[in-house]
Amino acid sequence: MHRLLKMTLIVAVVVAGCTRAKPENEPELQAPPVQGEPAQATKRPPINRLRNAYFGETHLHTTYSLDAYMGMSRNGPDEAYRFAKGEPMPVPGGTARISAPLDFAAVTDHAEFLSDMYIATHPDNPRYGWEAAIKIRNEERSEQVGEWVFVNVVQNATRSGKPSELSRGALGQTARAGAWKEIQEATERHNKPGVFTTFHAFEWSSAPNGFNLHRNIIFRDAVVPDIPVSALDTNEPEKLWAYLAEYEKAGSTLLAIPHNPNYSGDLMFRPKTLAGGPIGVDWARTRARFEPLVEIMQIKQCSETNPAFAPNDEFAAFESFPIDSKRQEGRSNWVREALKDGLRIEKDLGVNPFKLGFVGATDSHNGTPSDIEENDWVGSHGFADGSPKKRLQEELQGWETIRRLNPGAIAGVWAEENTRAAIFDAMARKETFATSGPRIEVRLFAGWDYPDDLDGRSDMVAAAYAGEVPMGGDLSRAPKDKAPKLLIHAVKGPSGANLDRIQVVKGWLGADGNANEKVFDVAWSSGRSMDADGKLPPVGNTVDVSAATYANTIGNATLSTVWTDPEFDPGQRAFYYARVLEIPTPRWSTKDAASLGVAPPVDVPASIQERAWTSPIWYTP
Repeated sequence: MHRLLKMTLIVAVVVAGCTRAKPENEPELQAPPVQGEPAQATKRPPINRLRNAYFGETHLHTTYSLDAYMGMSRNGPDEAYRFAKGEPMPVPGGTARISAPLDFAAVTDHAEFLSDMYIATHPDNPRYGWEAAIKIRNEERSEQVGEWVFVNVVQNATRSGKPSELSRGALGQTARAGAWKEIQEATERHNKPGVFTTFHAFEWSSAPNGFNLHRNIIFRDAVVPDIPVSALDTNEPEKLWAYLAEYEKAGSTLLAIPHNPNYSGDLMFRPKTLAGGPIGVDWARTRARFEPLVEIMQIKQCSETNPAFAPNDEFAAFESFPIDSKRQEGRSNWVREALKDGLRIEKDLGVNPFKLGFVGATDSHNGTPSDIEENDWVGSHGFADGSPKKRLQEELQGWETIRRLNPGAIAGVWAEENTRAAIFDAMARKETFATSGPRIEVRLFAGWDYPDDLDGRSDMVAAAYAGEVPMGGDLSRAPKDKAPKLLIHAVKGPSGANLDRIQVVKGWLGADGNANEKVFDVAWSSGRSMDADGKLPPVGNTVDVSAATYANTIGNATLSTVWTDPEFDPGQRAFYYARVLEIPTPRWSTKDAASLGVAPPVDVPASIQERAWTSPIWYTP
């Protein structure tokens, strides 16, 4: 974390900290024993070459994150992984539990203050008795003490770009490495190939002028650096990529996932360097190599798009409220705008830096991965949102009115088996999808010759893979007189609401160089048809607002189609992704209002249509 360390020193540390890379054909057994745990080989289920849907968390904070600890969250990595496997866990808002275990999880604690947390919580550390360490422990559980820590540790460090006084020097570096090692040990303890997968990971939390440029760094295996790079080492994405390149040279395989970008102050997808300079081919290639995915939704709202930039998309306002802060202004905060800009940049440079697949996450600071059910959400940021009254009436300091936030989203991947290698490789090739919470399974393929009845055939998936490409892939050179055919298949979550419709979101680059977009309704639940203007009527709404309940009596459990683009131009660059909507269900704020016996707030929706998004497929002439 010491900002004055030269890159050469950091590289030396990284090389020393990396372990042997696993040979390609070596069997991957259960993690080696840690702290006396006996080694046991895990019998895996057979590999599915047609791939399974796995759900998990890619953005989570535990007590090793200073802001989580300040919020009175006391769940560490072990507790987080146990929660992911289905165990209930205490949180400041009560007790949390997910309705079904996850398949994978990554603890991504902030790299910036690992040393402060280690020093403050290890009595044998020489600085354990320093004032800042005492304040961090906050044994009085006082919000005023938390404010002191925020100002004197967090704010001073982030504004100066230097570590806090508590964590400076060699002792601070040692503490930082110690915290990272403890997180790694917990991650290894809980990794059970074929059953439950854990990833070594951390968050690089750059926020110049308060604009959020965070990235979550995910490693494919246990070849990791001794010390993770933090924003106190550099707050520039370009220099972050240089660190990641050095990690790769030392044997790591990794990727970076940009944090939900809607609060980035128009910086996350700006086609310039952080310093405002022009980009070139190398910049575009480097970004595309390290950042194949984006977090499309999390607790701090949805970043797909916003009505300000998608006025013709009737569902653009989902958990994306009117833009009313400098952090949210500008089109470079929004994923769909980035996808369109990528088409323009590719035309000019020959490389698309924004060819982004989608994942969802929570960014929970309670150590509760994928705690995303609306009906029993107990908050995500410790005492700040730990009661219905606080969630409905107060603000999450430095961010937003809590009632405009949400429980977050979940990542889905299509992989051959539940292992680090298989799930990471699915993320790297962008065969991923995101949902706003429900475990909707959705597949997207594109090809030129799919039969129109493929979505009803028993060999649908095998034929789809054989025909062309899954989500995250590329089509090129359209055969004469043919347009892309998209196979889309969606199944509602096991405990979720029925499905309303499937939409295709298309973006394309016109002959004038301008990027365009259009949303097509391509499949919908029975009992409706398009009107004379080509608009699909609403599915209906069974939500009882006063009771915060709904009836699952409308919509379909499964929707599928083979859709041919009716407006395809083989000379135009384009992308396609699918969006699947559920029928309306009560929003968490409506549930909280019902629990208090009050009317739900009028400035947020009483009901929502949860949804899933597939990663795009791109067409290049």
